[in-house]
Amino acid sequence: MTLLTINSLTKSFMPAATAVAGVSLQIAAGEIICLLGPSGCGKTTLLRMIAGLVRPDSGSVWLDGQEITAVLPHLRGFGMMFQDFALFPHKNVFANVAFGLEMHGWSREQIAARVTEMLALVDLTDLAQRDVAQLSGGEQQRVALARSLAPRPRLLMLDEPLGALDRTLRERLMLELRQILQRVEVTAVYVTHDQTEAFAIADRIVVMNGGRIEQIATPQELYARPATPFVARFLGFQNVLAGVVAAAGVVATAVGDLHVLNDTPEVGTAVTLLLRPEAVQLQAQGASGENVLAATVTALSFRGRYVQVWFDVNGAPLMFELAPGHELRSGQPVRLLLAAEGILLW
Repeated sequence: MTLLTINSLTKSFMPAATAVAGVSLQIAAGEIICLLGPSGCGKTTLLRMIAGLVRPDSGSVWLDGQEITAVLPHLRGFGMMFQDFALFPHKNVFANVAFGLEMHGWSREQIAARVTEMLALVDLTDLAQRDVAQLSGGEQQRVALARSLAPRPRLLMLDEPLGALDRTLRERLMLELRQILQRVEVTAVYVTHDQTEAFAIADRIVVMNGGRIEQIATPQELYARPATPFVARFLGFQNVLAGVVAAAGVVATAVGDLHVLNDTPEVGTAVTLLLRPEAVQLQAQGASGENVLAATVTALSFRGRYVQVWFDVNGAPLMFELAPGHELRSGQPVRLLLAAEGILLW
């Protein structure tokens, strides 16, 4: 069932700069949506319009079939969690989590029961009386999450909530955060610029660029089939090539003619190709045939489970991921076989 509907939201802060341009989106009850994109793409502005903190120039926001575009933020029943956590340094853990409940007029008994429940949820029961200044970054993040969830928000909005934490801690908390959100069955809108974070937490990812939506997909769909060259590059794919259709199923590129499985448009049409990093196999010197390329190794980077290898192919730099064990060195000539199913066409 759809809980939140966004219809053609638009916001400009300057006449020549549109932060959000006609964005429409539906979010199901209990769904975790991630707004993903680079700085300045409009994701935080969109989040703030949903929250009521920014008034849209046009468009509307609907919650459970009721329009809330003009409803004040504190009357929407939404929870917010920010990158800096915004905890009260003069209050202990229990008091920080209780604050929102006090503002909502809960009784002392109700507050005690709910705070105890929330601290158990985020595994902080033993730290209830600890000053927040004495907590680690990860513990502070969980206090902020407990405080956001305590009033039972109809929608939880999270703006880069892990952004202030180091990479190791972020990796651990990603899984915890998703499990907690699923356990309480809260609908969540999560803003991040980190694709790894979005993949780990989201049910669906909304990739934004220049104030518009580039693609909406599950993490698995997004990785397997990025819808545009921008999405592919933002996800970290390196091998994005311009080409021209030379024949049915064949595209001429700077690295040579490549055979693809996609249906190709008419001959002469300009297209863009993505060569997936796992789509290559090394061949014996002198090998030839469809999608066999002569290349020279230019750099290697050991990444544990794979080796990232950069090649020069007819003057174009390409990067592929190979299993450890290949005895390659910089400057070595090789032959590469590209699997046609690993080539995507736009």
